[in-house]
Amino acid sequence: MKVSLIQMNSIADKAANIAAAEALIERAVAEEGPDWVLLPEQFDWAGGSRAEKLANAERLPAGPAYAMAQAQAIKHRIFVHAGSIMEKIDGEDRYHNTSVVFNRDGEEIARYRKIHLFDVMTPDGTAYKESATVKAGDKVVTYDCEGVTVGCSICYDLRFPDLFQALAEKGAEMIAMPAAFTMQTGKDHWEVLLRARAIETEAYVCASAQTGSFTVGNEQRQTYGHSLVADPWGHVIAKASDGVGVVSARIDPARVKKVRAMIPVAEHKVAIARD
Repeated sequence: MKVSLIQMNSIADKAANIAAAEALIERAVAEEGPDWVLLPEQFDWAGGSRAEKLANAERLPAGPAYAMAQAQAIKHRIFVHAGSIMEKIDGEDRYHNTSVVFNRDGEEIARYRKIHLFDVMTPDGTAYKESATVKAGDKVVTYDCEGVTVGCSICYDLRFPDLFQALAEKGAEMIAMPAAFTMQTGKDHWEVLLRARAIETEAYVCASAQTGSFTVGNEQRQTYGHSLVADPWGHVIAKASDGVGVVSARIDPARVKKVRAMIPVAEHKVAIARD
């Protein structure tokens, strides 16, 4: 199975972001001929105010970001894992940060709502509080992609190996990781964590990232980029350069089986007593 990861620089302009995502999927199809395409986290929006975010959230299954991803799946007969979209919640003043997946016929086959929310202070003193605008999900989600079981995760989820173990226990051979890592955390932690999750689960990890800057109030924030694919041994087999673009790789389920046969960690797990 051939996969293409889309690296974007989304901003506080929904129409522009959707157009950019569509153009990059078209480019990936023309240049790489993938079976499966992954967009980054919140490809439809970055930055802006709380009110703007809520106003631009979509009531799924509807809305322009959802419709574009679905239409691309149908047009090109590909799987589209639509990184994440702001999903409106009736009666709430927050939204879900939601991945939606379409098969080659444009049918929605999975929906995952980000579980772990980014409430942190980065080394330069910048505060992020995702929970102020986003409501966490609570379900571990996998889906079938023509014989390959794909697990769902989003950005900050990467720091929680228990989620990845749960995905592996549900049969995941490939894990999608759409993200918008900050520059400061990304340069030190992004590749290390992705490779670790691949090694621990003995699965492919496909990570599609935001790159460049976006504006929050009067502040410019930087994202790290460096979208990549790590194989079940932890090797980086494809990696994007700086800037907007596409990176592709081939997923081989036989490689997953080989690695799991050599080091059968799933069979060696023991229950750890906790006081």
